[in-house]
Amino acid sequence: MAEFEDGSSFGNFSDDLGYGWATLIALLVILLFHSFKRLFSFSASPSKRLPVPVPVPVPPPAAASPFKIRVSEADLEFLLGNLDEKLTQNGNWEHVIDKSNTLMSYTAKCCKPKDEAVKYLSTTVFENCSPENLRDFYMDNDYRKQWDKTIVQHEQLQVDETTGTEIGCTIKKFPLLTPREYVLAWRLWEGKDKTFYCFIKECEHPSAPRKKKYVRVGFFRSGWRIRKVPGRNACEIKMYHQEDAGLNVEMAKLAFSRGIWSYVCKMDNALRKYNTINNPQIGRAVSAASLIQKVPPGFETTNIVPSASATPEATNRSELVTSTTDDRKDKKLQRRPSMKVLTNGLLLLGGVVCLSRGHSSLGAKVAMAYILTKLRQRDGSPERSRES
Repeated sequence: MAEFEDGSSFGNFSDDLGYGWATLIALLVILLFHSFKRLFSFSASPSKRLPVPVPVPVPPPAAASPFKIRVSEADLEFLLGNLDEKLTQNGNWEHVIDKSNTLMSYTAKCCKPKDEAVKYLSTTVFENCSPENLRDFYMDNDYRKQWDKTIVQHEQLQVDETTGTEIGCTIKKFPLLTPREYVLAWRLWEGKDKTFYCFIKECEHPSAPRKKKYVRVGFFRSGWRIRKVPGRNACEIKMYHQEDAGLNVEMAKLAFSRGIWSYVCKMDNALRKYNTINNPQIGRAVSAASLIQKVPPGFETTNIVPSASATPEATNRSELVTSTTDDRKDKKLQRRPSMKVLTNGLLLLGGVVCLSRGHSSLGAKVAMAYILTKLRQRDGSPERSRES
């Protein structure tokens, strides 16, 4: 066997050369195989090609239609029925308050229909006031924020100029409770002899989505009638109100009876200041007050009540109070005393004291009235009398 100068033999060189050619041939075969495979796949499956995007004409967006909600004549008819006490058969009326001073008088009563929220009927007579001024005062939400400290904010959401319906969102704060959110729709009508009506109810609106930090009031029905008192420089507003704000019924009634008079006095002071403002509605945005409509024919009754003190309601008030008191006494005699009464009263007192932050005018009155009422119920029970 021949050998090279470096000592390697020819046989070894031929073997290495053979292995190199074999490797090269193998690589060429693999390369050709992949090339034919790609070519075959491309020619055999032309449908797998990505389609060329063709621009599709997009129609222009349609004009956003306004949110529609109506306070209708049926709502006005419902309000008139409640103001005239024609829709109150379901429940007995209970006298709440009857107070007056030289500038105004206020009466209120309530009833609890079965499976419904508590209904309130109140009548306020303001001396030296015209129906137009009282109407503008009640509808001026910007001015209300100045004197009504329960209102955190108010925003007008929409006004439907066709029907005269206005929609707004109001946030109110309550003692020891999460603030309540009211999304409401309301509408005004003008009747005979400068008589004005307003009906308000809850609604939903896309501009006021629900928020976790507020409790949305899901049921709200309220309305009023403003008219002149015949023969006097005075006008009255009779109001119907029913709402479910998630409050305890008894506590809400107690807070109303103890706090409503001071609230009405504050309202009267604000009204006197409002009447000194020259043309307060000039320059304001369009609202339900500026779009007031006429009451449909046949809706109003011809019986005009001079004032709250002359109503049959006031004449028979003593009988109503006596019968209601007797009914409450009968229910008290049937109840057994509970050890939780004093505990609940003390908890309530502590909560109201924390709420009032040193201002004990309303909070202390509500708490003490609640505790004393419960203690009197316990002391008046038959078992307590036998122990004494």
